[in-house]
Amino acid sequence: MKKFLFVLLIMASLTTALAAQEMASDSTATVDYAAAISKASEDLQTNLNIVWTAIAAFLVFFMQAGFAMVESGFTRAKNAVNIMMKNLMDFSIGTVAFFFVGFGLMFGATNGFFGTTDFMLAGTDVAGKDWNWTFLIFQTVFAGTAATIVSGAMAERTKFIGYLSYSLFICLFIYPVFGSWAWGSLLNGSGWLEGMGFVDFAGSTVVHSVGGWLALAGAIVVGPRIGKYGPDGKARAIPGHNLPLAALGVFILWFGWFGFNPGSTTVGDGDIGRIAVTTNLAAAAGAIAAMITSWLISKKPDGGMTLNGALAGLVAITAGCANLSPLGALMIGFIAGIVVVLSVIFFDHVLKIDDPVGAISVHGVCGALGTLGVGLFAVNGGLFYGGGFKLLGIQAVGVLAGFAWAFGIGLILFLIIKYTVGLRVSEDEEVLGLDIGEHGNEAYSGFSIFTTF
Repeated sequence: MKKFLFVLLIMASLTTALAAQEMASDSTATVDYAAAISKASEDLQTNLNIVWTAIAAFLVFFMQAGFAMVESGFTRAKNAVNIMMKNLMDFSIGTVAFFFVGFGLMFGATNGFFGTTDFMLAGTDVAGKDWNWTFLIFQTVFAGTAATIVSGAMAERTKFIGYLSYSLFICLFIYPVFGSWAWGSLLNGSGWLEGMGFVDFAGSTVVHSVGGWLALAGAIVVGPRIGKYGPDGKARAIPGHNLPLAALGVFILWFGWFGFNPGSTTVGDGDIGRIAVTTNLAAAAGAIAAMITSWLISKKPDGGMTLNGALAGLVAITAGCANLSPLGALMIGFIAGIVVVLSVIFFDHVLKIDDPVGAISVHGVCGALGTLGVGLFAVNGGLFYGGGFKLLGIQAVGVLAGFAWAFGIGLILFLIIKYTVGLRVSEDEEVLGLDIGEHGNEAYSGFSIFTTF
């Protein structure tokens, strides 16, 4: 009997041990299974982020075509080849300059004022799938946008070599340094503006106002086109040769902005749709407001002003597209549509600054307006939402810093170019057209292009 009980005891112990081992094995399997699910989910989100950000970058790149169409349509046929060449080459030169130097200055480990690492993506696995590759192409197309903005304000009288020179320095140094102040933490460290709490989600100031204030400096240094101002000092209209082409450019830019603003999330999630809605509402409100304003002033709904109104709304919402409600986006866009018309008239007739496409008003003025608008309409911290004046004050510091940096450095840069390689073509070249004088080509070969200036 004792032997029997002893055998039963041994069997029970073995059964308990086996059960415990199976439970431990099941527990380990459960843990491993949960870890595998977590890892797969993380990898899926990472890949989704990369795909969305890359698609957004491609949309923003297509904006180069939009800028080229707008500038060409708003100017004369005799300069169309020159404008295509500028929009091609500022992006090409800017891409290389930003890769070698600009990206590191903007996103390298920062001393508070500029980055000091990550030049040419040093340290990134050349054969790997590092996020830095996607981030580089996304930021490259933004740098190209900042450089391209300047082109329109200086169109029809700027030497091609002078244009290439300042495009290089904008993407090499001017744009990246200010960008590091506001966006440095997107990769490494934090710039001083960002540290203060400055909000510019997709670049109303970082991209657009910086480009607009550089355009202002360039337009001042290069001077107005021949015939723009008569002997009495009054501004004369110099109509563009193809308004439908300009309209196509605006539609392309509007489309590209769905990469510009929603793409700045760099994350594939539900914020994309919300930011697309605020972006679209602001653009529509800007077009409506500009049409009404031009109608009241000139007694006709002006096509060119209305097109610029849509762009003004897009520029203005870019800073706060992730921080504003739909109603706030409508308000920002509508205000920008009014302001852009008044600003174009002010620069053209009062300050006597010749800007053929309205780039200074659209990008410089409305970029600043949109950045300040965050301090008013942001649902978290905006003055109209009970946040007081703190955020508005910080936004004002950012706007002033952007103007001082871009306009100040821009004046120095354009003056250096003017007295070295030259900034303006000869009078004969300007009258004949830059297509022939600068490139030896004609955009519309076989057609007679007549000009009164």
